[in-house]
Amino acid sequence: MKSKLAFATFIAAMSLNVLAVDTSNVVKSYELKDGSKLHIFKDGKMAMENKYGKAVSMHEGKVMETKDGSKILMKGNEVFRLDDALIKGHREGG
Repeated sequence: MKSKLAFATFIAAMSLNVLAVDTSNVVKSYELKDGSKLHIFKDGKMAMENKYGKAVSMHEGKVMETKDGSKILMKGNEVFRLDDALIKGHREGG
């Protein structure tokens, strides 16, 4: 019984740590030629938002082109992090 209680306490503590992660650290956003947006977080990792406002997966290392013709190399794939930020209303990051 004590081991089950200890395990439940451990799981609850881990859940609180996950909830405490700040996902709204978007510092810069770029509009891409295809109408999607690239968001860059404080730690340099990136995430994609399609033209409909949904977080989408993008392969690391993919080259993307901004509306002004600049090229950006994808670093990371923070789909879940961006999805959480979008849900919380952080659609504009920079």
